[in-house]
Amino acid sequence: IPGLISQIFVSVSDSVKTGDKLFILEAMKMENEITSPLSGTVKNIYFESGVAVEKGTIIMEIEE
Repeated sequence: IPGLISQIFVSVSDSVKTGDKLFILEAMKMENEITSPLSGTVKNIYFESGVAVEKGTIIMEIEE
């Protein structure tokens, strides 16, 4: 969904588990909590808080 990244909870090189909170995406006046689909290490974060993103945009990479 297109929206605004309002808050990021992880940093590059952080370890995450399936279901951990990654960031909040505000869309249509709602806050959507985006969670990790897999366990691994955050490899890259391409955007920072306050940036609007379009549908299908890769926001971060997690390496297993």
